[in-house]
Amino acid sequence: MTRKLFGTDGIRGTANKHPMTAMTALMVGQAAALHFKRGDHRHRVIIGKDTRLSGYMLENALTSGFVSCGMDVVLAGPVPTPAVAMLTRSMRADFGVMISASHNPYHDNGIKFFGPDGFKLSDEVEAEIEARLEINMALELADAADLGRARRLDDVVGRYTEFVKQTFPKGASLDGLKIVLDCANGAAYKVAPEVLWELGADVIKIGVDPDGFNINDGCGSTATDAMQTAVVTHGADIGIALDGDADRVLISDEKGQLVDGDQLMGLIASDWNSHGLLKGGSVVATVMSNLGLEKFLECQDVGLKRTGVGDRYVVEEMRRSGCNVGGEQSGHIVLGDYATTGDGLMAGLQVLAVLAGNGKPASEACRLFDPFPQLLKNVRYEGSSPLEQPNVGKAIEDAKKRLDGSGRVLIRKSGTEPLIRVMAEGENEALVSEVVDELVDLISKAAA
Repeated sequence: MTRKLFGTDGIRGTANKHPMTAMTALMVGQAAALHFKRGDHRHRVIIGKDTRLSGYMLENALTSGFVSCGMDVVLAGPVPTPAVAMLTRSMRADFGVMISASHNPYHDNGIKFFGPDGFKLSDEVEAEIEARLEINMALELADAADLGRARRLDDVVGRYTEFVKQTFPKGASLDGLKIVLDCANGAAYKVAPEVLWELGADVIKIGVDPDGFNINDGCGSTATDAMQTAVVTHGADIGIALDGDADRVLISDEKGQLVDGDQLMGLIASDWNSHGLLKGGSVVATVMSNLGLEKFLECQDVGLKRTGVGDRYVVEEMRRSGCNVGGEQSGHIVLGDYATTGDGLMAGLQVLAVLAGNGKPASEACRLFDPFPQLLKNVRYEGSSPLEQPNVGKAIEDAKKRLDGSGRVLIRKSGTEPLIRVMAEGENEALVSEVVDELVDLISKAAA
């Protein structure tokens, strides 16, 4: 079965335009409820959201869909995506839903589903839910006496705060560390500062005043200038930037220099490996992770397994291979011993634990390898993909041969936007730039 609504990370689009309309959300809610209903028990679904204005519309529409199918709804309000995954498991819910477009601007929104085990759904399950939209679901709606109920969940922040704090080394503290924390005016604006403060840090907060429109707007992990500047201005030891739903994180060292997800995965894996905590003998990353990470891990006798882009695919490979550290260059870090999905705050705590333990400045502790020169450019297109044209395919193969042995070329379609992503990396920066520019020029002409 193929999927039309679901992309690499749930359903996503512009709010109040297909597919992110109230009607579609209601119908998707009904289809998901019917898929997950098993047995005669009172069924339960957890709904969380970030701080986008459209979250109110989609939350109510999904709730109506679930209730109409006889499913009880627990409304968690604005919480990080990983909190929904945690609550789904801890409350024995039949599934969970997060309303968020992650790092996108406010006018976008999305719907992500988690199974009862707290993991994101497989492609197959998403296709099965979509297939239900093609049938008359009115015949399967609940009788009047069997409608579900909806209620708000109290103390979500407290529950998640305690859950995340349990991942920090026992007996350790953040006393003496000054931390700039950028919450992207998103889902973690309450819980993230609370966690760091309770662990003893001196917290300088930015991006903690959501108004429905300013999520990811000049702040957070996709716009880190504010965080980097604040670190230098306040003489902080480190900066932490989350994205809108707090499932990814990027770091700034004390000099205001950015540290990406590849460096963070290397740091956490190296630390865990030295303490005998790393499982599976490898780290799982996507095809986008830098060759520098791969070479660094080799020196630690640790392998690197690569997957397609998307933290869902990283998690699937982690489960298959028994690995407990994985993630993406963009800052999705998955710590399998604690979480079922990317958790920016949790990953940030692991980095802070290393700083608190070895006393090194972040500029030294967080930079373990020199990345290979890497260049990524996007080409927007309309209609059919220009990658389907024979001359484009031949040019890509020729580019791969030019970098063979000293680098690599990766061309892929975005899972959330009509974009072709052109990436190359290698030892020769000039050659990498030349290869990318030539491919971008050719693909742009093919897309015209």
